[in-house]
Amino acid sequence: MDEDLGEGHRDAVDAILDQWRRERPDLDLSAIGVLGRLAQASLLLGRDVEQVFARRGLRGGEFDVLAALRRSGSPYTLIPSELSEALMMSRAGMTNRLDRLEAAGLVVRSLDPADRRSFRVALTDKGREVIDATLTEHAARVARLVSCLTPEQSKSLERALRTLLRSAAGSPDEHRG
Repeated sequence: MDEDLGEGHRDAVDAILDQWRRERPDLDLSAIGVLGRLAQASLLLGRDVEQVFARRGLRGGEFDVLAALRRSGSPYTLIPSELSEALMMSRAGMTNRLDRLEAAGLVVRSLDPADRRSFRVALTDKGREVIDATLTEHAARVARLVSCLTPEQSKSLERALRTLLRSAAGSPDEHRG
């Protein structure tokens, strides 16, 4: 049972799986181990990443907005629907984030000259400085977090997660045997 635990270390997910195997030996619970560890890693690593954002006075969602504007290229301006689409979120949620970012002086909203019923969101100089500094620290932190993996492990994990996400995004019916 323990032959494929990497370096021979058991974790909390192993204990949970042992209990379920004792209680429900009729079920294959290997997928629960994979997803349980994925969820646990996401939670633990996410906390670490959020600390980077907090040091810059940002929440994760605000970082996402600034990052979307910054990576859009000069003049670092998008309309709210483009931001909502890029971040896969509702326009109402986007409005709340934009309100906070504008109050902090990181973005500015102005009427869209092409459509006066709409407006554009642009990074301010301060916003660009904040996102560039935050992204630099974030990239270094994430690199340190995954440095425990060999380059081969990292590539393999990335491929596996890409496959898992593509499968999860598909129709539930296409995964049935």
